[in-house]
Amino acid sequence: MSTTTHPQDLGLFQTIQERHSVRKYETGVKIPDEELNEILEAAAQAPSSWNLQHWKFLIIDDKEKKEQLLPIAYNQQQVVESSAVIAVLGDLKANENAEEVYQGAVDNGFMSEDVKNTLVGQINGAYKGDTPFPRDEAVLNASLASMQLMLAAKAKGYDTCPMGGFQRERFVEEFNVPERYVPVMLLTIGKAAKPAHQSDRFPLEKMTVRNSF
Repeated sequence: MSTTTHPQDLGLFQTIQERHSVRKYETGVKIPDEELNEILEAAAQAPSSWNLQHWKFLIIDDKEKKEQLLPIAYNQQQVVESSAVIAVLGDLKANENAEEVYQGAVDNGFMSEDVKNTLVGQINGAYKGDTPFPRDEAVLNASLASMQLMLAAKAKGYDTCPMGGFQRERFVEEFNVPERYVPVMLLTIGKAAKPAHQSDRFPLEKMTVRNSF
């Protein structure tokens, strides 16, 4: 039985169409904590492998901290003009979340203790050894949360821009990011002072392959 309550959510499709990467923001706009929390809570509803929730959001809204971030982000003015910058970090040790995640499922009667122990063991096994798996999972799942954050922000009337152009090692050092986390992207958020650049998308037939190449 489907749990979908709105067969045609035209509001969602409109939000997707209206979301664009904005690089010029109205200065001095403060996002109320309640609204920002709602946006971040919506982002945290994103799917994640094993429900480990491989993300951490570092909110940078202090003026001096944004000034500190500016040269790290190659002096992109949106960093200081936006209301806040959300640094999306991926969790390299998300397997350590497994016990807490699945104990809640046990406590609520969703699974047995034996099933929980089996899953936690499998997860910890996947994170063992010197493989790219932890980093790949950190980036993949934090990116899912990032997209959801941008859509939630647009639905609340705010604009965003994902930024991959910044000095990651310097960011980690100057913002005291624990070794457990890897910077995935910076997201500026605020009220647009100038519309986003217009851009085209490839037609669907150029982007899709059905069943096999």
